[in-house]
Amino acid sequence: MLRICIFVTITLICRDAAASYDSINPDVVIKNIDRSIDLTSQLVKISHKINVQNNGKGAVKSFIFSVEPNAKQRLSYIGAQTADSSKTGLKIYESKVQSHTDKAFWRIEMKDALKPGESTIVDVETVYTHQLTPHPATITQKEKQLVLYHGNHYFYCPYLTLKQSTTVNLGTRNVESYTKLKPNSQTDNTILYGPYENDKMTIHFENNAPFLTITNLERVIEVSHWGNIAVEETIDLKHGGAVLKGPFSRYEYQREAQSGLSSVKSFKTILPAAATDAYYRDEIGNISTSHMKILSDSVELDLRPRFPLFGGWKTHYVIGYNVPSYEYLYNSGDDYLLKMRFLDHVFDDMIVDEITTKIVLPEGSQDIQISTPYPIEQLPNSLHFTYLDTKGRPVVIVRKTNLVENHIQDFELQYNFPRILMLQEPFLVVLAFYLLFLFVIIYVRLDFSITKDEAGESRMRVAGYCEKVLSHQDKRALTYTYYSEQLTKLKSNKDINNFLTSMKNINQEYRTETGHISELLVKLKADAPDLAEKVSELQKAD
Repeated sequence: MLRICIFVTITLICRDAAASYDSINPDVVIKNIDRSIDLTSQLVKISHKINVQNNGKGAVKSFIFSVEPNAKQRLSYIGAQTADSSKTGLKIYESKVQSHTDKAFWRIEMKDALKPGESTIVDVETVYTHQLTPHPATITQKEKQLVLYHGNHYFYCPYLTLKQSTTVNLGTRNVESYTKLKPNSQTDNTILYGPYENDKMTIHFENNAPFLTITNLERVIEVSHWGNIAVEETIDLKHGGAVLKGPFSRYEYQREAQSGLSSVKSFKTILPAAATDAYYRDEIGNISTSHMKILSDSVELDLRPRFPLFGGWKTHYVIGYNVPSYEYLYNSGDDYLLKMRFLDHVFDDMIVDEITTKIVLPEGSQDIQISTPYPIEQLPNSLHFTYLDTKGRPVVIVRKTNLVENHIQDFELQYNFPRILMLQEPFLVVLAFYLLFLFVIIYVRLDFSITKDEAGESRMRVAGYCEKVLSHQDKRALTYTYYSEQLTKLKSNKDINNFLTSMKNINQEYRTETGHISELLVKLKADAPDLAEKVSELQKAD
């Protein structure tokens, strides 16, 4: 029974493994393939116009696209679309084929199933990085940069290919050498073509395009629900062209137009149209040689490093800006969706060896889910602490290697944020000011002096005495008013008994207030004789 269970388990595993592999359909034939190889920049861009035909009896929904094994590691981007006017994007998946596990395959799903006898044209674009090699590897400041390209004369394909053609665009007339399709020979009435085994294409030509490579890029996106999204990019840049041989002469570089043709003086970075408050700096500080131009659909930033970049030279800088959140952040109740670029434009025909994108969300965000248009590596989330934070803001960290401009696409980040937490920061600000004012109130009432201030205490006592004198004088002045009122009543009603009773009470109050003032007068004579003299005059006037 144990052997039977083991056998069944192994059979199921093998069946699942076989099901995960694709097979090469022998009924699929490539009628024609037109390749266009663009070598005008540091990237190798190959466009394939593939005419696929179904010679079988059943419908075909997909076909296999292959890449040479030695070029797979340098393949940065692959995309497919229909060749008609609609340019509909086609789904493409990395695949494996049995007995060809050492090769690289992709399965391309066609827009409509290909019926027997029908054919369709599909455009496939591939972009390779670091496939152009400087040759020679070192040059002087005045020499031009030459590069080598190694490829294949034929389209690497698992299907029968009836016809093919290849066009190579160099962008220059200065071609040192290139391989011609050989061998071929003729003897008597026989013409021999081949053999063509592993027919390698090599082109040696001049290419002074900027060979700039971003060795590391850290992109930080800080989301605020108060209407702003801050973006900051820390970039390590290297010139990957032929290494400069010998010293660098600033005088010759500025005087001679042919000096440093392959060097990079400046480059343009395209920012979003709504970008504001842009800055460009390095370890020293702000780099003032940059220029910003606002266009209708973007912001163009002309970045000029502190020194020109030659082959092998590196630089490091930081660029940042703000964008309004309403253009990228959407919500329905407490559910939010952030839609921004995983990678943004740095310069034309760029190569990014590695990028780490960090998305800093508001404190209290939860149920975080991210989806990207291509596979990425998601690292463990972390926390970021800044002003008015208590638990820390969640940070989503994702990473990817070997990217080009075609990877400038949007990611989608979904999360939940209770809107009641929007009151947390204002409440903390109010609480902080309340505690500050309370501390000041308590502080100013505390006496931290080591010795007594006799003069100060005396002034405070005199001030207290004066306040009491004024209070008792006000009450004594009221007795004058009461006395006048009683005289007026006496004249009118001639009631002498009522008048005498009221006057008794008034006189009693008068004598009490006068006595208090007399007591205070005695105390004032000891601390403030000048003020005591004025109070004495007040008593005489009374």
